[in-house]
Amino acid sequence: MGRAFLYLPAVLAGLLAAAPMAVAQNENQAQGQAVVTVLPKNASQAASDVAGSSMSVQLNGKRTNAINWQPLRGTQSGVELILLIDDGARISLGREWDDITHFVQSLPPNVKFAFAYMENGRAVLPGPLTSDHAKALQTLHLPIGEPGYAASPYFCLSSLAKNWPSTDPTARREVMMITDGVDQYERQYDPEDPYVQAAIDDSVRARLVVYSIYWLSNGRADRSGYENNAGQNLLLQLDEATGGKSYWIGTGNPVSLQPYFDDLSRRLNNQYELSFTTALKGKPEVENLKVKTTASNVKVDAPQKVWVAPAGIAHE
Repeated sequence: MGRAFLYLPAVLAGLLAAAPMAVAQNENQAQGQAVVTVLPKNASQAASDVAGSSMSVQLNGKRTNAINWQPLRGTQSGVELILLIDDGARISLGREWDDITHFVQSLPPNVKFAFAYMENGRAVLPGPLTSDHAKALQTLHLPIGEPGYAASPYFCLSSLAKNWPSTDPTARREVMMITDGVDQYERQYDPEDPYVQAAIDDSVRARLVVYSIYWLSNGRADRSGYENNAGQNLLLQLDEATGGKSYWIGTGNPVSLQPYFDDLSRRLNNQYELSFTTALKGKPEVENLKVKTTASNVKVDAPQKVWVAPAGIAHE
């Protein structure tokens, strides 16, 4: 017994000496997290797990180490989904009410849902995120349909990202926008549009995966093919940056929204959580991300941007 006590101070001294090194290693590391969609190339093929060993992750063009690759499926994988409708959209959107209603009613119990409306640069939620989908449907209403009423869809998305109506750190945050994508403050197409860039950065910081359905708004902006094209390209840029997808058919309104909602449901059932580490460069910031796979039977939709911060504070 006495010999064991003689060894104990030496063991403690060794542990204390090693502790500063462990802290220093953590202080020199940053981490990021992203939701990645991996779809079977054959649309009729059932989802199957894709091994993390088949994934290659690059941050700013340099290979980085994945520390977690987790399929997000089943009732234990929480989703928070908001359908963000442009209140300047043409009220012909009302003919899609059955498709919207059917989609919301079909959502599984693990999905909390809410409607939000783009109004004067803000995202206005008439009700909370809820798993009571029938209750959420009570807040669905026709858009006001006034030209420019939303101000900018990108202002509204930034507003939603900064004021997300939940603090659940485990839930996936997904947004489907219905809008023409035209920035009323920068109507010509500019890939460096500051308001779009701000919306991308705010969405990435808030962990949003953003999708969009192109729907014409009222006003002269949607009578110009040039501005229609600009809006679609800005939405595509936003969606790809956050790992989502843009839906449109030409520059007109789609006949039905149901195929888009079906595709969104398929995507929600084929998502993974990716976490990785990298060297800490300084303050937290949005970085460029690229994810590839060696698996031949799937395709990867990963966000092009990711929030990277010191370990322990990966998200704001």
